[in-house]
Amino acid sequence: MASGIIMSNRTLAINDRVYDYLISASVQESEVLIRLREETAKEPLANMQIAPEQGQFMALLVELLDVRRAIEIGTFTGYSALRIAMSMPEDGYLICCDNSRAWSAVARRYFAEAGLADRIDLRVAAALDTLNDLLKQGQAGTFDFAFIDADKENYENYYERCLKLMRPGGLIAVDNTLWGGSVADPDNQEPDTLAIRRFNEKLYKDDRISLSLVPIGDGLTLARKRHKNS
Repeated sequence: MASGIIMSNRTLAINDRVYDYLISASVQESEVLIRLREETAKEPLANMQIAPEQGQFMALLVELLDVRRAIEIGTFTGYSALRIAMSMPEDGYLICCDNSRAWSAVARRYFAEAGLADRIDLRVAAALDTLNDLLKQGQAGTFDFAFIDADKENYENYYERCLKLMRPGGLIAVDNTLWGGSVADPDNQEPDTLAIRRFNEKLYKDDRISLSLVPIGDGLTLARKRHKNS
């Protein structure tokens, strides 16, 4: 029993054999995506890149929502951005936010190789500044999708701004919300863990959204902005 809920079934525990099967039976990547993932694996912070099965899951969500305007906060070397942009129609437009010129240079190289450089606007600046600028420009309610995967202590700030930028029915996806299981460990009082716990608690109580925390990758929270009369 957990939180008063009787657990009749639960998500399958994924060992290496099952994970390898999952990848071989479902993940489909272009050559560009494979090369980007392999290059990023050599980076000291390679664990910041999302898992390929998570990228494909997000790509499916983008297709299902017919996303034409999207925002990404925390682009790293560009794998998730490419997954998003590749799943958008030709008139799709993705704004990416990152503060690293070195990582952004890698991302831009692969955006160009994929033929998507003209659809991805990568802004090297503080993400909050970019989001605030979009709101000042009157772009509230004009985006279909957002992916948040950046500094954890700002998750609440990113979320609030993205929620304003989303149209009713738009979707916000937030990475790392299980944080390697640390969020369930009461003895873990690290700043990032505390920030994610606060964020998860906030969304659980937020009646402006429909919510699901999906156990894929390091935990992916999906928050769909409700229509006002929902």
